[in-house]
Amino acid sequence: MASFDVLVFGSCIVDFISYVPRLPKIGETLHGTKFATGNGGKGANQCVAAARLGSRTAMIGKLGEDPWGIAYRKTLASEGVNVDQVYIVPGESTGIAQINVADNGDNQIVIVTGANRRLEPSDVERHAEIFGQARILVCQLETPIEGTIAALKAFKGISIVNAAPAERNLPRSLLSIASIFCVNETEAALLTDMTTVSDVQQAKVALYKLRDMGCKTIIITLGEKGAVFAEEQDHHSKVYHVLPVKVEKVVDTTGAGDAFIGALAHFLAKHPDELLANCVAAANHVAAWSVQRPGTQSSFPRFGDVPIPTNLATLGNQWYCI
Repeated sequence: MASFDVLVFGSCIVDFISYVPRLPKIGETLHGTKFATGNGGKGANQCVAAARLGSRTAMIGKLGEDPWGIAYRKTLASEGVNVDQVYIVPGESTGIAQINVADNGDNQIVIVTGANRRLEPSDVERHAEIFGQARILVCQLETPIEGTIAALKAFKGISIVNAAPAERNLPRSLLSIASIFCVNETEAALLTDMTTVSDVQQAKVALYKLRDMGCKTIIITLGEKGAVFAEEQDHHSKVYHVLPVKVEKVVDTTGAGDAFIGALAHFLAKHPDELLANCVAAANHVAAWSVQRPGTQSSFPRFGDVPIPTNLATLGNQWYCI
């Protein structure tokens, strides 16, 4: 039996959030309505999202030698995350993100990675044992790619790469080694040199392009339009559309993608024999729940908050082949 359901190799970042009527234009100063701080970073977000749903989780990450880093490590532990491999790095600052959130839920984010840039291949070698103790590995691109590739090579189970923030010309080894490659519409457009990926049919084209680039199973999330995916073993390149979940009012989209990834990892770990489509549909429900609440990790649901059936097969009416 695996010691952990979900292992995350990735980033820890403190969020500084300004709430504004709308996103500012270049050179424009706006009056905000509220300011808040919170814990973020795609890696830690995804780990907390899985932990809150009931997965046994562990994190490999780096924090700065400052009050933010010390407090963050304690908070992760309080969420039930194993933090034995989360280190305070002397002389480094904790990663930070400056976030603007508009009244309609749109956001802008600028990150300074700080100690996260010190997550290296040597950290994989140092913790080789833990890579054999987890069902699912989750990685992102807020830490050095060399370390991420080393983590993926060391892991023998199902791995998920969330290619965010997106970069052009990613190494083919990164694209091809992950079991599941997941991006949103903006990231898909950047990676495939498409002008836009804003609807299901464009996402289908992007999926084929990513397949040609070496990706195996591919998921593209489309926000209010749901998600599309294609599985590696599908030699006929069938593409599936997972329908969106109706949301009454969007409050804050920050972290919704991380809620989706963490939930996907959780459902894959807890339901290893379930169809991927049903796991994606369940993760959509978790992401939809999060956008109706403010904040990043603070918006993630706990087990029982989202009415997802124990038998995920009953979600089969929420996706179809396109």
